[in-house]
Amino acid sequence: MVQRMTSGSPIRLILAFTVPLLLGNVFQQLYNIADIIIVGRTIGVHALAAVGAAAPLFMALLGLTIGLASGFSVVTGQRFGAGDEDGVRRSVATSAMLAFGITVVMTAVVVGSMPVILELMNISAELYADSYHYIIIIAYGIAAMMMYNLLACICRALGDSRTPLYFLMVSSLLNIALALLFITQFGWGVPGSAVALVIAQGVSALLCLLYMRRRFPMLRLRRCDWTVDLAFAWQHLRLGLPMAMQFTIISLGILVIQSVCNTFGPETIAGFVSATRIEQLALQPMISFGIAMAVYSAQNYGARNYRRIRQGVRQCSLVSLAFCMLAMAAMLGYGRELISLFTEEQDALLLDQATLYLKTSVPFYLFLGQIFVYRNALQGMGISSVPLISSIIELAVRGISAFVLARMWGFFGICCASPLCWVAACLFTGGAYFYVQYTMKRVHGRESCLQEG
Repeated sequence: MVQRMTSGSPIRLILAFTVPLLLGNVFQQLYNIADIIIVGRTIGVHALAAVGAAAPLFMALLGLTIGLASGFSVVTGQRFGAGDEDGVRRSVATSAMLAFGITVVMTAVVVGSMPVILELMNISAELYADSYHYIIIIAYGIAAMMMYNLLACICRALGDSRTPLYFLMVSSLLNIALALLFITQFGWGVPGSAVALVIAQGVSALLCLLYMRRRFPMLRLRRCDWTVDLAFAWQHLRLGLPMAMQFTIISLGILVIQSVCNTFGPETIAGFVSATRIEQLALQPMISFGIAMAVYSAQNYGARNYRRIRQGVRQCSLVSLAFCMLAMAAMLGYGRELISLFTEEQDALLLDQATLYLKTSVPFYLFLGQIFVYRNALQGMGISSVPLISSIIELAVRGISAFVLARMWGFFGICCASPLCWVAACLFTGGAYFYVQYTMKRVHGRESCLQEG
Protein backbone atom coordinates (compact mmCIF):
# COMPACT_ATOMS: atom_id res chain seq x y z
CA MET A 1 0.00 0.00 0.00
CA VAL A 2 1.40 3.40 -1.03
CA GLN A 3 1.49 6.21 1.53
CA ARG A 4 1.81 9.95 1.07
CA MET A 5 3.94 11.75 3.65
CA THR A 6 2.97 15.27 2.61
CA SER A 7 0.23 15.71 5.25
CA GLY A 8 -0.34 14.64 8.84
CA SER A 9 1.98 14.49 11.86
CA PRO A 10 5.58 14.25 10.56
CA ILE A 11 6.96 12.15 13.43
CA ARG A 12 4.03 9.73 13.35
CA LEU A 13 4.48 9.20 9.62
CA ILE A 14 8.24 8.80 10.02
CA LEU A 15 7.88 6.32 12.89
CA ALA A 16 5.18 4.32 11.09
CA PHE A 17 7.48 4.12 8.08
CA THR A 18 10.61 3.40 10.13
CA VAL A 19 9.40 0.41 12.20
CA PRO A 20 8.96 -2.08 9.32
CA LEU A 21 12.02 -0.58 7.65
CA LEU A 22 14.05 -1.18 10.81
CA LEU A 23 12.93 -4.79 10.97
CA GLY A 24 13.84 -5.21 7.32
CA ASN A 25 17.30 -3.71 7.82
CA VAL A 26 17.89 -5.99 10.80
CA PHE A 27 16.96 -9.02 8.73
CA GLN A 28 19.21 -7.83 5.91
CA GLN A 29 22.09 -7.57 8.35
CA LEU A 30 21.28 -11.09 9.51
CA TYR A 31 22.38 -12.30 6.06
CA ASN A 32 26.00 -11.61 6.84
CA ILE A 33 25.78 -12.06 10.60
CA ALA A 34 24.14 -15.48 10.23
CA ASP A 35 26.94 -16.54 7.88
CA ILE A 36 29.58 -15.44 10.37
CA ILE A 37 27.88 -17.07 13.36
CA ILE A 38 27.23 -20.35 11.53
CA VAL A 39 30.77 -20.47 10.12
CA GLY A 40 32.32 -19.53 13.46
CA ARG A 41 30.35 -22.07 15.49
CA THR A 42 30.44 -24.98 13.03
CA ILE A 43 33.90 -24.63 11.46
CA GLY A 44 36.02 -22.55 13.84
CA VAL A 45 37.81 -19.27 14.57
CA HIS A 46 39.98 -19.39 11.43
CA ALA A 47 36.91 -19.77 9.21
CA LEU A 48 35.24 -16.94 11.12
CA ALA A 49 38.31 -14.77 10.53
CA ALA A 50 38.35 -15.67 6.81
CA VAL A 51 34.70 -14.68 6.27
CA GLY A 52 35.16 -11.60 8.46
CA ALA A 53 38.28 -10.51 6.59
CA ALA A 54 36.27 -10.48 3.34
CA ALA A 55 33.09 -9.07 4.92
CA PRO A 56 33.95 -5.40 4.13
CA LEU A 57 33.91 -6.31 0.44
CA PHE A 58 30.42 -7.74 0.84
CA MET A 59 29.35 -4.58 2.67
CA ALA A 60 30.92 -2.45 -0.08
CA LEU A 61 28.97 -4.29 -2.79
CA LEU A 62 25.79 -4.09 -0.72
CA GLY A 63 26.33 -0.39 -0.08
CA LEU A 64 26.99 0.27 -3.77
CA THR A 65 23.73 -1.37 -4.83
CA ILE A 66 21.77 0.34 -2.03
CA GLY A 67 23.27 3.71 -2.95
CA LEU A 68 22.36 3.41 -6.62
CA ALA A 69 18.86 2.17 -5.84
CA SER A 70 18.30 4.87 -3.21
CA GLY A 71 19.44 7.62 -5.56
CA PHE A 72 17.24 6.41 -8.40
CA SER A 73 14.24 6.13 -6.08
CA VAL A 74 14.61 9.76 -4.93
CA VAL A 75 13.37 10.77 -8.39
CA THR A 76 10.53 8.25 -8.06
CA GLY A 77 9.60 9.69 -4.65
CA GLN A 78 9.67 13.26 -5.94
CA ARG A 79 7.41 12.35 -8.89
CA PHE A 80 5.07 10.58 -6.49
CA GLY A 81 5.00 13.56 -4.12
CA ALA A 82 4.15 15.82 -7.07
CA GLY A 83 1.22 13.54 -8.05
CA ASP A 84 2.82 12.58 -11.39
CA GLU A 85 1.94 8.88 -11.90
CA ASP A 86 3.31 8.85 -15.46
CA GLY A 87 6.57 10.20 -14.09
CA VAL A 88 6.61 7.46 -11.44
CA ARG A 89 6.31 4.72 -14.07
CA ARG A 90 8.95 6.33 -16.29
CA SER A 91 11.27 6.63 -13.30
CA VAL A 92 10.83 2.95 -12.43
CA ALA A 93 11.55 1.86 -16.01
CA THR A 94 14.58 4.14 -16.29
CA SER A 95 15.91 2.89 -12.96
CA ALA A 96 15.57 -0.73 -14.10
CA MET A 97 17.46 -0.10 -17.35
CA LEU A 98 20.26 1.78 -15.60
CA ALA A 99 20.52 -0.85 -12.86
CA PHE A 100 20.84 -3.65 -15.43
CA GLY A 101 23.66 -1.97 -17.32
CA ILE A 102 25.57 -1.00 -14.18
CA THR A 103 25.18 -4.51 -12.71
CA VAL A 104 26.75 -6.14 -15.77
CA VAL A 105 29.74 -3.80 -15.68
CA MET A 106 30.14 -4.00 -11.90
CA THR A 107 30.08 -7.81 -11.87
CA ALA A 108 32.76 -8.04 -14.57
CA VAL A 109 35.03 -5.50 -12.85
CA VAL A 110 34.71 -6.97 -9.36
CA VAL A 111 35.20 -10.59 -10.44
CA GLY A 112 38.18 -9.70 -12.63
CA SER A 113 39.94 -7.63 -9.97
CA MET A 114 39.19 -9.85 -6.96
CA PRO A 115 42.73 -11.30 -6.49
CA VAL A 116 44.21 -7.79 -6.52
CA ILE A 117 41.64 -6.50 -4.04
CA LEU A 118 42.25 -9.34 -1.59
CA GLU A 119 46.00 -8.82 -1.85
CA LEU A 120 45.58 -5.12 -1.01
CA MET A 121 43.51 -6.12 2.03
CA ASN A 122 46.50 -7.94 3.55
CA ILE A 123 44.62 -11.24 3.90
CA SER A 124 47.07 -13.84 5.15
CA ALA A 125 47.89 -17.05 3.30
CA GLU A 126 46.10 -19.21 5.89
CA LEU A 127 42.82 -17.29 5.35
CA TYR A 128 43.11 -16.48 1.65
CA ALA A 129 41.44 -19.53 0.09
CA ASP A 130 38.29 -19.37 2.20
CA SER A 131 38.06 -15.57 1.87
CA TYR A 132 38.43 -15.74 -1.91
CA HIS A 133 35.83 -18.47 -2.46
CA TYR A 134 33.36 -16.72 -0.17
CA ILE A 135 33.54 -13.28 -1.77
CA ILE A 136 33.81 -14.43 -5.40
CA ILE A 137 30.48 -16.26 -5.06
CA ILE A 138 28.96 -13.10 -3.57
CA ALA A 139 30.32 -11.12 -6.53
CA TYR A 140 28.68 -13.43 -9.06
CA GLY A 141 25.38 -12.82 -7.24
CA ILE A 142 25.44 -9.02 -7.48
CA ALA A 143 22.43 -9.12 -9.83
CA ALA A 144 20.20 -10.60 -7.10
CA MET A 145 21.45 -8.02 -4.61
CA MET A 146 20.80 -5.13 -7.01
CA MET A 147 17.35 -6.40 -8.00
CA TYR A 148 16.10 -6.67 -4.43
CA ASN A 149 17.45 -3.30 -3.32
CA LEU A 150 16.01 -1.50 -6.34
CA LEU A 151 12.55 -3.01 -5.85
CA ALA A 152 12.67 -2.33 -2.11
CA CYS A 153 13.69 1.32 -2.64
CA ILE A 154 10.90 1.84 -5.17
CA CYS A 155 8.37 0.52 -2.65
CA ARG A 156 9.78 2.82 0.03
CA ALA A 157 9.72 5.83 -2.31
CA LEU A 158 5.95 5.29 -2.53
CA GLY A 159 5.68 5.18 1.26
CA ASP A 160 5.48 1.37 1.56
CA SER A 161 8.17 0.01 3.87
CA ARG A 162 6.27 -3.16 4.81
CA THR A 163 6.27 -5.12 1.57
CA PRO A 164 10.08 -5.45 1.31
CA LEU A 165 10.17 -6.48 4.98
CA TYR A 166 7.93 -9.50 4.57
CA PHE A 167 10.00 -11.04 1.80
CA LEU A 168 13.28 -10.15 3.48
CA MET A 169 12.16 -12.01 6.59
CA VAL A 170 11.40 -15.10 4.53
CA SER A 171 14.70 -14.95 2.67
CA SER A 172 16.70 -14.37 5.89
CA LEU A 173 15.27 -17.53 7.41
CA LEU A 174 15.93 -19.32 4.11
CA ASN A 175 19.54 -18.12 4.20
CA ILE A 176 20.07 -19.57 7.68
CA ALA A 177 18.46 -22.89 6.75
CA LEU A 178 20.45 -23.23 3.51
CA ALA A 179 23.74 -22.23 5.19
CA LEU A 180 23.28 -24.91 7.85
CA LEU A 181 22.34 -27.45 5.17
CA PHE A 182 25.26 -26.66 2.87
CA ILE A 183 27.87 -26.53 5.67
CA THR A 184 26.81 -29.24 8.10
CA GLN A 185 25.17 -31.72 5.72
CA PHE A 186 26.80 -31.14 2.32
CA GLY A 187 30.22 -30.28 3.76
CA TRP A 188 30.74 -27.27 1.47
CA GLY A 189 32.50 -25.26 4.18
CA VAL A 190 32.80 -21.47 3.87
CA PRO A 191 31.66 -21.34 0.19
CA GLY A 192 28.40 -22.99 1.25
CA SER A 193 27.43 -19.94 3.30
CA ALA A 194 28.00 -17.66 0.30
CA VAL A 195 25.87 -19.87 -1.98
CA ALA A 196 23.07 -19.78 0.60
CA LEU A 197 23.25 -15.99 0.81
CA VAL A 198 22.99 -15.47 -2.96
CA ILE A 199 20.06 -17.88 -3.30
CA ALA A 200 18.23 -16.15 -0.44
CA GLN A 201 18.74 -12.71 -1.98
CA GLY A 202 17.44 -13.95 -5.32
CA VAL A 203 14.32 -15.37 -3.68
CA SER A 204 13.57 -12.09 -1.87
CA ALA A 205 13.95 -10.13 -5.13
CA LEU A 206 11.67 -12.50 -7.08
CA LEU A 207 8.97 -12.47 -4.41
CA CYS A 208 9.07 -8.68 -4.20
CA LEU A 209 8.74 -8.35 -8.00
CA LEU A 210 5.76 -10.73 -8.20
CA TYR A 211 3.98 -8.97 -5.35
CA MET A 212 4.54 -5.47 -6.76
CA ARG A 213 3.21 -6.45 -10.19
CA ARG A 214 0.04 -7.76 -8.62
CA ARG A 215 -0.71 -5.21 -5.90
CA PHE A 216 0.58 -1.87 -7.25
CA PRO A 217 -1.43 -0.83 -10.35
CA MET A 218 0.59 2.39 -10.54
CA LEU A 219 3.72 0.33 -11.27
CA ARG A 220 2.30 -1.67 -14.19
CA LEU A 221 4.64 -0.37 -16.85
CA ARG A 222 3.63 0.24 -20.44
CA ARG A 223 5.74 0.08 -23.58
CA CYS A 224 6.07 3.87 -23.74
CA ASP A 225 7.53 3.92 -20.23
CA TRP A 226 10.60 2.10 -21.53
CA THR A 227 11.49 4.86 -24.00
CA VAL A 228 15.07 5.95 -23.45
CA ASP A 229 15.24 9.60 -22.36
CA LEU A 230 18.85 10.61 -21.83
CA ALA A 231 17.98 13.75 -19.86
CA PHE A 232 15.69 11.78 -17.55
CA ALA A 233 18.31 9.04 -17.20
CA TRP A 234 20.90 11.66 -16.24
CA GLN A 235 18.50 13.01 -13.62
CA HIS A 236 18.61 9.53 -12.00
CA LEU A 237 22.35 9.12 -12.40
CA ARG A 238 22.97 12.59 -10.98
CA LEU A 239 21.53 11.33 -7.70
CA GLY A 240 22.32 7.61 -7.90
CA LEU A 241 26.04 7.83 -8.68
CA PRO A 242 26.93 10.24 -5.83
CA MET A 243 24.88 8.17 -3.38
CA ALA A 244 26.58 5.00 -4.62
CA MET A 245 29.92 6.74 -4.27
CA GLN A 246 28.93 7.84 -0.79
CA PHE A 247 28.14 4.28 0.32
CA THR A 248 31.24 2.98 -1.45
CA ILE A 249 33.49 5.56 0.20
CA ILE A 250 32.09 4.69 3.62
CA SER A 251 32.66 1.00 2.88
CA LEU A 252 36.18 1.76 1.68
CA GLY A 253 36.86 3.39 5.03
CA ILE A 254 35.75 0.23 6.80
CA LEU A 255 37.78 -1.82 4.32
CA VAL A 256 40.88 0.25 5.14
CA ILE A 257 40.41 -0.42 8.84
CA GLN A 258 39.88 -4.14 8.11
CA SER A 259 43.06 -4.26 6.02
CA VAL A 260 45.03 -2.76 8.93
CA CYS A 261 43.34 -5.16 11.33
CA ASN A 262 44.22 -8.08 9.02
CA THR A 263 47.88 -7.55 9.91
CA PHE A 264 47.08 -8.79 13.44
CA GLY A 265 46.43 -12.42 14.42
CA PRO A 266 43.26 -14.48 13.65
CA GLU A 267 41.89 -13.95 17.17
CA THR A 268 42.10 -10.16 16.88
CA ILE A 269 40.56 -10.26 13.39
CA ALA A 270 37.74 -12.46 14.64
CA GLY A 271 37.17 -10.18 17.62
CA PHE A 272 37.04 -7.09 15.43
CA VAL A 273 34.64 -8.79 12.99
CA SER A 274 32.36 -9.95 15.80
CA ALA A 275 32.22 -6.46 17.35
CA THR A 276 31.54 -4.67 14.07
CA ARG A 277 28.75 -7.12 13.14
CA ILE A 278 27.06 -6.47 16.48
CA GLU A 279 27.58 -2.75 15.94
CA GLN A 280 25.85 -2.98 12.56
CA LEU A 281 22.76 -4.31 14.30
CA ALA A 282 22.88 -1.52 16.89
CA LEU A 283 23.10 1.08 14.12
CA GLN A 284 20.00 -0.12 12.28
CA PRO A 285 17.59 2.30 14.03
CA MET A 286 19.79 5.21 12.92
CA ILE A 287 20.07 3.88 9.37
CA SER A 288 16.31 3.28 9.24
CA PHE A 289 15.54 6.82 10.41
CA GLY A 290 17.88 8.07 7.70
CA ILE A 291 16.11 6.16 4.93
CA ALA A 292 12.74 7.30 6.27
CA MET A 293 13.97 10.90 6.20
CA ALA A 294 15.08 10.53 2.56
CA VAL A 295 11.58 9.36 1.53
CA TYR A 296 9.83 11.96 3.70
CA SER A 297 12.10 14.74 2.42
CA ALA A 298 11.75 13.67 -1.23
CA GLN A 299 7.95 13.58 -1.17
CA ASN A 300 7.65 16.93 0.62
CA TYR A 301 10.28 18.50 -1.60
CA GLY A 302 8.30 17.37 -4.64
CA ALA A 303 5.18 18.90 -3.08
CA ARG A 304 7.19 22.07 -2.16
CA ASN A 305 6.39 21.63 1.55
CA TYR A 306 9.75 22.97 2.72
CA ARG A 307 8.53 23.87 6.21
CA ARG A 308 7.42 20.26 6.77
CA ILE A 309 10.92 19.09 5.89
CA ARG A 310 12.43 21.23 8.65
CA GLN A 311 9.77 20.07 11.10
CA GLY A 312 10.33 16.39 10.27
CA VAL A 313 14.13 16.66 10.53
CA ARG A 314 13.88 18.35 13.93
CA GLN A 315 11.51 15.72 15.36
CA CYS A 316 13.37 12.78 13.82
CA SER A 317 16.67 14.10 15.16
CA LEU A 318 15.37 14.06 18.73
CA VAL A 319 13.94 10.54 18.41
CA SER A 320 17.20 9.32 16.87
CA LEU A 321 19.13 10.70 19.84
CA ALA A 322 16.90 8.70 22.18
CA PHE A 323 17.52 5.49 20.21
CA CYS A 324 21.26 6.16 20.26
CA MET A 325 21.16 6.37 24.06
CA LEU A 326 19.34 3.02 24.23
CA ALA A 327 21.84 1.43 21.85
CA MET A 328 24.73 2.72 23.95
CA ALA A 329 23.22 1.26 27.12
CA ALA A 330 22.61 -2.13 25.49
CA MET A 331 26.06 -2.35 23.92
CA LEU A 332 27.93 -1.31 27.05
CA GLY A 333 25.83 -3.56 29.28
CA TYR A 334 25.64 -6.75 27.20
CA GLY A 335 28.33 -6.40 24.51
CA ARG A 336 30.57 -9.20 25.81
CA GLU A 337 27.66 -11.65 26.05
CA LEU A 338 26.61 -10.87 22.46
CA ILE A 339 30.16 -11.36 21.19
CA SER A 340 30.28 -14.85 22.70
CA LEU A 341 27.51 -15.92 20.29
CA PHE A 342 29.91 -15.87 17.36
CA THR A 343 32.10 -18.77 18.44
CA GLU A 344 32.02 -21.74 20.78
CA GLU A 345 35.72 -21.25 21.49
CA GLN A 346 35.64 -18.68 24.32
CA ASP A 347 38.99 -17.16 23.37
CA ALA A 348 39.97 -14.52 25.94
CA LEU A 349 41.89 -12.35 23.43
CA LEU A 350 38.99 -12.41 20.97
CA LEU A 351 36.50 -11.32 23.65
CA ASP A 352 38.80 -8.65 25.10
CA GLN A 353 39.55 -7.05 21.73
CA ALA A 354 35.90 -7.05 20.67
CA THR A 355 34.81 -5.53 24.00
CA LEU A 356 37.50 -2.84 23.72
CA TYR A 357 36.18 -1.86 20.29
CA LEU A 358 32.59 -1.55 21.53
CA LYS A 359 33.51 0.49 24.61
CA THR A 360 35.53 2.88 22.46
CA SER A 361 32.94 3.42 19.72
CA VAL A 362 29.51 3.39 21.38
CA PRO A 363 29.78 6.81 23.16
CA PHE A 364 30.02 8.40 19.70
CA TYR A 365 26.80 6.91 18.31
CA LEU A 366 25.15 10.25 19.12
CA PHE A 367 27.17 11.89 16.34
CA LEU A 368 26.56 9.05 13.89
CA GLY A 369 22.78 9.15 14.40
CA GLN A 370 22.66 12.83 13.42
CA ILE A 371 24.74 12.15 10.30
CA PHE A 372 22.07 9.78 8.99
CA VAL A 373 19.24 12.27 9.62
CA TYR A 374 20.92 15.31 8.02
CA ARG A 375 22.57 13.42 5.17
CA ASN A 376 19.41 11.66 4.02
CA ALA A 377 17.25 14.78 4.37
CA LEU A 378 19.61 16.52 1.96
CA GLN A 379 19.58 13.56 -0.42
CA GLY A 380 15.78 13.56 -0.46
CA MET A 381 15.90 17.19 -1.59
CA GLY A 382 18.18 16.17 -4.45
CA ILE A 383 21.33 17.67 -2.88
CA SER A 384 23.88 14.91 -3.39
CA SER A 385 27.12 16.90 -3.22
CA VAL A 386 27.06 17.49 0.56
CA PRO A 387 26.55 13.80 1.50
CA LEU A 388 29.29 12.85 -0.97
CA ILE A 389 31.77 15.32 0.53
CA SER A 390 30.76 14.14 4.00
CA SER A 391 31.59 10.57 2.99
CA ILE A 392 34.98 11.66 1.64
CA ILE A 393 35.69 13.32 4.97
CA GLU A 394 34.77 10.06 6.72
CA LEU A 395 37.11 8.08 4.47
CA ALA A 396 40.02 10.49 4.92
CA VAL A 397 39.73 10.76 8.70
CA ARG A 398 39.09 7.04 9.18
CA GLY A 399 41.93 5.95 6.90
CA ILE A 400 44.52 8.33 8.30
CA SER A 401 43.48 7.56 11.87
CA ALA A 402 43.63 3.80 11.32
CA PHE A 403 47.13 3.84 9.85
CA VAL A 404 48.63 6.40 12.22
CA LEU A 405 46.96 5.41 15.49
CA ALA A 406 47.41 1.66 14.90
CA ARG A 407 51.16 2.21 14.80
CA MET A 408 51.03 4.28 17.97
CA TRP A 409 48.49 2.36 20.07
CA GLY A 410 48.00 -0.99 18.31
CA PHE A 411 44.44 -2.34 18.18
CA PHE A 412 43.14 0.52 20.37
CA GLY A 413 44.20 2.93 17.60
CA ILE A 414 41.98 1.03 15.15
CA CYS A 415 39.10 1.35 17.62
CA CYS A 416 39.49 5.15 17.66
CA ALA A 417 39.30 5.59 13.87
CA SER A 418 35.51 5.38 13.45
CA PRO A 419 34.59 7.73 16.34
CA LEU A 420 36.95 10.40 15.00
CA CYS A 421 35.48 10.23 11.49
CA TRP A 422 31.89 10.34 12.85
CA VAL A 423 32.57 13.57 14.74
CA ALA A 424 34.19 15.22 11.71
CA ALA A 425 31.43 14.14 9.29
CA CYS A 426 28.66 15.17 11.71
CA LEU A 427 30.04 18.69 12.12
CA PHE A 428 30.28 19.16 8.36
CA THR A 429 26.94 17.57 7.42
CA GLY A 430 25.00 19.30 10.20
CA GLY A 431 26.48 22.67 9.31
CA ALA A 432 25.69 22.15 5.63
CA TYR A 433 22.10 21.11 6.37
CA PHE A 434 21.38 24.22 8.44
CA TYR A 435 22.97 26.42 5.77
CA VAL A 436 20.79 24.84 3.05
CA GLN A 437 17.67 25.25 5.18
CA TYR A 438 18.52 28.89 5.92
CA THR A 439 18.97 29.56 2.21
CA MET A 440 15.75 27.77 1.24
CA LYS A 441 13.82 29.61 3.96
CA ARG A 442 14.97 32.97 2.62
CA VAL A 443 14.17 32.07 -0.99
CA HIS A 444 10.78 30.61 -0.08
CA GLY A 445 9.95 33.69 2.02
CA ARG A 446 10.88 35.98 -0.88
CA GLU A 447 8.69 33.96 -3.28
CA SER A 448 5.76 34.16 -0.84
CA CYS A 449 6.12 37.93 -0.60
CA LEU A 450 6.16 38.27 -4.38
CA GLN A 451 3.04 36.12 -4.73
CA GLU A 452 1.23 38.18 -2.07
CA GLY A 453 2.34 41.37 -3.78
